[in-house]
Amino acid sequence: MDLDSEDENVMEEDYYSFLNIPKEASKEEINNAYRRLSRIYHPDKHVDPELKEKAEIMFNKTKKAYEVLSDPHRRAIYDSLGTKGLETEGWEIVQRTKTPAEIRAEYEQLAEERAERLKKQATNPTGNVTIAVNATDLFNPYYDEFLDEEYESDFLTQFPNIEVSSMQFSQSVDFPLTQKDSCTLSGQLQTQNGTGGGGINLSWRHIFSHKSWAEMEMTAGSGPALSFKGFRTLTRRFFWNGGTILQFTPEGIRPGVMSTLAMQVDKHSVGYLSYQGGVRSAFTTQIIRDTEKNRYNFSIQVGLPHSFVLLQYTRKILSQELKLRIAIKAGTFGGVIEYGAEKKISKHSNLAFAVVCGVPSGVKLKIRLTRASQTYSFPIHLCEEIMPAPVFYATIVPLVIYVVVKKGFVEPFLREERNKKVEKQKQNNYNKLLEKRREAMAAQDLMHATYNRIRDDESNKKGLVIIKAIYGRIIRARTFFSTLSNTLFITPTNRGDSQQADSEMTNEVVDVTIPVQCLVKDSKLEIHVQNKSELPGFFDPALGEEKMLHIIYNYHDQPHEVTVGETEPLRLPKTSHRTNIT
Repeated sequence: MDLDSEDENVMEEDYYSFLNIPKEASKEEINNAYRRLSRIYHPDKHVDPELKEKAEIMFNKTKKAYEVLSDPHRRAIYDSLGTKGLETEGWEIVQRTKTPAEIRAEYEQLAEERAERLKKQATNPTGNVTIAVNATDLFNPYYDEFLDEEYESDFLTQFPNIEVSSMQFSQSVDFPLTQKDSCTLSGQLQTQNGTGGGGINLSWRHIFSHKSWAEMEMTAGSGPALSFKGFRTLTRRFFWNGGTILQFTPEGIRPGVMSTLAMQVDKHSVGYLSYQGGVRSAFTTQIIRDTEKNRYNFSIQVGLPHSFVLLQYTRKILSQELKLRIAIKAGTFGGVIEYGAEKKISKHSNLAFAVVCGVPSGVKLKIRLTRASQTYSFPIHLCEEIMPAPVFYATIVPLVIYVVVKKGFVEPFLREERNKKVEKQKQNNYNKLLEKRREAMAAQDLMHATYNRIRDDESNKKGLVIIKAIYGRIIRARTFFSTLSNTLFITPTNRGDSQQADSEMTNEVVDVTIPVQCLVKDSKLEIHVQNKSELPGFFDPALGEEKMLHIIYNYHDQPHEVTVGETEPLRLPKTSHRTNIT
C-alpha cells in the first residue's frame, strides 16, 4: 500500500485474497472457493445463536466476494478501480454486450484521461540550479615567484583558493489554457566571473492530435528572438520534429534552423538524424538502445565549432534502483572519459555523481541532485591536468560522503517519515482494523469444527498437520519459540472479551494455526494471494510493516518448518521444509 497517497490510506477489501484464489482464477476456481467457505460460514451449519450471528457476517462477506468475481462485468470494474469503482453510481447501466477485457480497457482509459486532466489543471513548475566550483588550487596550487618571503609565509596563503566560478538558474511554469492549448513561462539567469545575463521566454503550444503539435516561443533578455517548433508522426516507425529561430541583433536578424528525423528500429532501439544550422552548424546521427537492464548510446557529430564521436553505456541494477554509467567522447576539442553512478535515494529524489577525465579540460567531479521536478547540479573543477590524486579523491570522497549522509541523516529521516505515515494510516483505519480483528476472531470460532475434522483426518493418515502458524512482523527461525511464548495470540481459547481484544491492537503477530489448517485439502495446502492479511481468520497485526507467515507442520510424522513473505505464494508440503526439530 502506498503510504504517500491520502486516498490509498483507506483499506479496501481484497476479494481474491479472501477466497484464496489468484487474480486470473477461472469461474470454476471461484465456484470451488465459494463452496468451500460456504460449508464453514453458512448460518444453517451452526446452532449456537452467537455463532450463528457471526456466521451471517462472514457468509455475507463470502457471498459479496463471490457475486463480484463471478460476474465478468463487475469483476472487470473491480480489477480496474477496486471497491470504490463498484460503489460509484451509474456502473449498473454499463453495456452488458462488452467483454470484460473491453470494459477493463475502457475504465483504464477513463482513469488515464482523468489523471491527465488533473495534471493539466495544475501548473508544472520545473527548475534547474547549476553552481560551478573551481577547486583546481587543491591539486595545482598557484605560486607567484614575485611574492616576497614575508607574504609567502603568511598563514592564510597556506589554504587553497576555492571559488564559485559560475552560476546558472532557470525556472519554468506551465499554464494550461484548454485541453489542447498550454503556455509556458520560463526564465534563466547566469553569471560567470562577475559578469552575467539572463532572459525570459514565453511559449504557446497547440496539440492538433496525438500525432502532431506546434509551438511558438518569444524570448527577451540577451536579445529578442522568435522561434517556431513542431512535431509530427509520419508513419508507425518514423516521426519528425524541428523548427526555426529568428534572433534579432544590432547586426541584423540571425536565422537558425533545427530538424530531427527519428526511426523506431526495433522494440528497444531508436535512430536519430539531426541537423542544426545557423551561427553554429552541426550534423548528428545517433542510435539509442534502451532495454530493461542496459542502455547504449552511440553518436557522431560533424560540424562547427566541434566534431566528435560519443559512446555511452548504462547498466541498470533494478533491485538496488542504481544506474552505473561510463562514456567515452573524442573529437576536435580533445578526449574525455566519464564514469559515474545514479542512485534513487527516496521516492522522489535521485542522486548522481560522475568523474570526468579529459584533455585539455583536466579532472572534474559532477554532482547532481534531482528532487521531483527540481535539479541541482554542482560541477567541480579539481585539476587542469590528469593526475592520480584528483581522480582517486573524486571517486572515493563522494562514496564516503554518500554513505555517511545516508546512514547518519537520510535513513533516520526517512524512517521517521515512514513511521509518521504508518501511524497516520493506523489512525485513518483504526475502526477498520478493529472490524478486521473481530472478523478474524469470528472466522476462527466458526472454523473450529472444520479445523478439528481436518486435523483428525490428516493425523489418522499421517498427512499434513499444522502444529503452529504465526503471521505478522518478521519472525526469525531462531527466535520463533521465544516470540511464541512471550506474545498474546488471538486464538479461540486465548483472547478474552472484545474490550481486551481492542486493547491488544499493538500486538505485531497473530496465531493463524486454525485458518491455515482449514486450508489443507488432501494433505496439500496452497496460498495464492498477494495479501495474506485478507485470508479468512487473518488480519493485519502490524499495519505498514513487512510481515511474514511462519509455519511448523508435520507430514508423514516428519517435522517441517517454513517462513514466507507477504506476497510469496506457498505450497505445502515440500521436502526442503524438513527439519531435525522433534
